[in-house]
Amino acid sequence: MTWTLSSDKLDQQNLVIDESLFAIGNGYLGIRGNFEEGYADGYKSIRGSYINAFHDITEIQYGEKLFAFPETQQKLLNVMDAQKIEIFIDGERFSLFEGEVISFQRQLHLDRGYSDRIIHWKSPNQKEIQLIIRRLVSFTKKELFAIDIQIIPLSRIEEIKLFSTIDGDISNYVDNNDPRLASGHAKRLSVIDVCREENVNIVLNKTEASKLEVACISESSATVGYQYDVEVTKTGICESLTFPGGERIQYTKLNIYVDTLRHGQDIVKRGLEILQSTRAETFEEMLGDQYCYLDRFWGNADVEIKGDEKLQEGIRFNLFQLLQSVGKDGVSNIAAKGLSGEGYEGHYFWDTEIYIFPVFMMTNPEIAKKLLKYRHSILEDAKARAREMGHKQGALFPWRTISGTECSAFFPAGTAQYHISADIAYSYIQYYLVTGDLEFLKEFGAEVLFETARLWIDVGHYYEGTFRIDDVTGPDEYTCIVNNNYYTNAMAKWNLSWAAKISGLINSDQVTKEEVKEWHEAAEKMYLPYDEKLQINPQDDTFLQKAVWDFEATPKEKYPLLLHFHPLTLYRYQVLKQADTVLAHFLLEDEQSIETMKRSYDYYEKITTHDSSLSYCIYSIMAAKLGYHEKAYNYFIKTARLDLDNTHGNTKDGLHMANMGGTWLAIVYGFAGMRIKESGISFAPFVPEKWEGYSFVVNYQNRKLKIELTRTELSITLIEGYELEITVYDETFIVEKNGFKTSLKERDLIS
Repeated sequence: MTWTLSSDKLDQQNLVIDESLFAIGNGYLGIRGNFEEGYADGYKSIRGSYINAFHDITEIQYGEKLFAFPETQQKLLNVMDAQKIEIFIDGERFSLFEGEVISFQRQLHLDRGYSDRIIHWKSPNQKEIQLIIRRLVSFTKKELFAIDIQIIPLSRIEEIKLFSTIDGDISNYVDNNDPRLASGHAKRLSVIDVCREENVNIVLNKTEASKLEVACISESSATVGYQYDVEVTKTGICESLTFPGGERIQYTKLNIYVDTLRHGQDIVKRGLEILQSTRAETFEEMLGDQYCYLDRFWGNADVEIKGDEKLQEGIRFNLFQLLQSVGKDGVSNIAAKGLSGEGYEGHYFWDTEIYIFPVFMMTNPEIAKKLLKYRHSILEDAKARAREMGHKQGALFPWRTISGTECSAFFPAGTAQYHISADIAYSYIQYYLVTGDLEFLKEFGAEVLFETARLWIDVGHYYEGTFRIDDVTGPDEYTCIVNNNYYTNAMAKWNLSWAAKISGLINSDQVTKEEVKEWHEAAEKMYLPYDEKLQINPQDDTFLQKAVWDFEATPKEKYPLLLHFHPLTLYRYQVLKQADTVLAHFLLEDEQSIETMKRSYDYYEKITTHDSSLSYCIYSIMAAKLGYHEKAYNYFIKTARLDLDNTHGNTKDGLHMANMGGTWLAIVYGFAGMRIKESGISFAPFVPEKWEGYSFVVNYQNRKLKIELTRTELSITLIEGYELEITVYDETFIVEKNGFKTSLKERDLIS
């Protein structure tokens, strides 16, 4: 049951949410879970097909534009729609909103990589059929989106007719009332060619400004004979297939999507070649390929929870959707909403490095490597942005981007979040510590580390013997443009120290001895705010001077606060959108004592709204670290099914990818207490009271380890690789092929 997401809902609110939940993709191509046949009149739908990183460039409109404000941004485009297939039974159009729906079930198969709808329907004129509609986006042939429809007559039917369409006249979705969505530039694609070549339908589109091209190349087939007709218009193609009514029909539509970012300039030729290589496979064989791919994926990534099926479904759904949305080609990354919707216009944020990257780093390092290659590919843009922002050296990575330039028009909570450069540097070192891949670090990581270190030297300054960083914004977007944000300073310190360390490790000629000395000194003298009275790390220099937000007088309907209060109002109070200092304590726990982290956690928890979906998982992880096991579990529950239960109320706009990564982090880094440091890999586990146990797999230093916990015992099995030294709490063990077990009960760790 936990391998299959199911729904039988047909009401307006749930349908548009299910369009996100039942989205299918492969990291290159994503298709929202729309009904092929459409909806009833008046129903709202966000119909979408997206190619990762396929974008146009749009102008940013300002009332008052100042120097170095970005003039343009990139926008992920909704591309041509190949989903539409209408079915007529003796002249009556099939619709789940007319006639009688005797039974209806839609499913997303997480272990097999496809979705289906199984329908028993009776028309207004009592014509009865069963429909099995299956669809997949291939993991092994990234350009392929296939639809398979079986129509089974259950009463006397004379004729069945299908109208199958490729529509190139497509716009993006807009919402003027939500800043998390686009409010303009809906129409950015133009149809430049519609044609047929050897019974293959071809629609070619081009963007207005970026001049990127995308083609959809489609071909239909069926198991029984049919009469065929086609209508070619200026914007699309509609083909009709007429079948005799007495036979079971299996109809398959193959759609190949290609674009000029990956497939060269003659994309139609390339698409036809891919289609030719696809024709030989049946839909069942495609399903077999999906299963084999996912069998390997789940063998490395599955998390098993014993004792709670709803949470088990949640973690598997989240991992599956991450796989469906993560870029795997070095050209793309993973957007905040993945490929499931248009929230945040398809932009990539720091979400990738801090919340999503660790999942793939520990379960599929090759995908993690591609994400790092993408960041390296936009390094020159980051260096140019640093110069634009007045810095003489270094690289300032964009807060939100697709192709490499800054897309954020609101600098207080955008460009001012300089910490993204340190976040990216952090991910390169974490990858090195996990894989030991020094050659990759030499070729890609070192340059990123050096350029980000140079940025901090230029941004910061010395005051009273300490190195300080002014006028930046930390992760908490309810507190902006501050001096000495603890998170930023701590991450910059880490960035500087590791840049110096790596320069020596690889004997790099990219840096001078004077630079390395400068990095060492700045790191050693980095100012990390500490309040002697409260004995906590203040979020910044002035945070504790502000009045605390009046939470008691703020009704539930006023959340999230960003939709109901001007930013300046929020900036004047102690109120957090998400984890900030607490996040720094997770990532860099050796910077402070456990007592300081505990007091800081207690302080910030009371004033954090969790209006960002990035917040719950961090509070869960740190609660686990600090021994607040019940809190850790309660925060985890809020992450695990955030989209499945639509707890933030905006799942219709796409799934919350960072939160999905955070769910995995909350189990592996939280409950199991895993940490990766220079000294090695360690665990400090406990089992939530409501669970019987849990298990997961991690890859570390070319070893594959299975970690299993029951209420009384921890066992670690070496599945692949040579023996390994690990630490469990303060004890060191050697894990060999036969693994080892240790008692949890003796350590009094059960919550």
